[in-house]
Amino acid sequence: MANGTSVEEFILLGFPGMWHFQVSLVVVFTLTYSLTVIGNASIIVLVWTNTNLHTPMYFFLCNLSFLEIWYTTGVVPKAIGVMLGTSQTISFRACILQLFFLLSLGSTECFLLSAMAYDRYLAICYPLRYSSLMNSVLSAQLALSCWLAGFLAISLLAFLTSRLTFYGPDVINHFLCDIDSCLALSCSDTWPVELATFLVSIVVVLASCVVIMVSYIYIISSILRIQSAHGRKKAFSTCSAHLTVVTIWYGSTIFLYVKPSAQNSLDSNKLVNTFNTVVTPFLNPFIYTLRNKEVKQALRRVFQKN
Repeated sequence: MANGTSVEEFILLGFPGMWHFQVSLVVVFTLTYSLTVIGNASIIVLVWTNTNLHTPMYFFLCNLSFLEIWYTTGVVPKAIGVMLGTSQTISFRACILQLFFLLSLGSTECFLLSAMAYDRYLAICYPLRYSSLMNSVLSAQLALSCWLAGFLAISLLAFLTSRLTFYGPDVINHFLCDIDSCLALSCSDTWPVELATFLVSIVVVLASCVVIMVSYIYIISSILRIQSAHGRKKAFSTCSAHLTVVTIWYGSTIFLYVKPSAQNSLDSNKLVNTFNTVVTPFLNPFIYTLRNKEVKQALRRVFQKN
């Protein structure tokens, strides 16, 4: 009996379907996971080995790539085991631990994206003072604050979830442990956890979203004041990749967490979680590579050397 509950482990159902469908999903998840790790690790190595990329913007990008590797690693290997039927059970403590790390990393990503938006705001609105305003010390402090705030924000929520009681059923209709699944199975009053989830979502998701929106209002205003079309295009190109990632990430995150009640369709949550934890980390390296001139130039130099 762990944490006042008779349920010591849960059974993860994963995705419904015949065996050949499960195998197909395993292949897709494995390829996507491999490319995600390779792509994000490549960005870190590329920035590390190219001195012209040693700027605050790419420092934040390295933090984001490092986060994405662990974010998808916390989900995909276990999900593959669930779909193959070799690892469908998860202990109560492991479930809470997975929930804590996934939500903490998700919160950290929100804060990192807002810090990156602030960095772009300084670069475009104060180009002559940018190097003094956003120096290496400030960028390191901002990155560290994002990581600390992301994990601290979820600590209370994870603690409250760990105090819920579970007497059965013990089957989670998902390929991972998330808040909605735990609340659906709990036999105790879930209102404190639902309230904490909503409040944390407001603070983490909406507050960081406001920072991003305000930053881009000033950015767009400054870009529109640039006289030449070439200058406007060049200024916007430095933000387009970040803006694309923000749109993809916040669209799915707000659907999952910013709501007064957790009683949404678990099947729809499963699909959105797949997009959030598998597809988005896979897309990010390609978005920053294809839409960033400096990264493309650094990659071209690497290939020319080889």
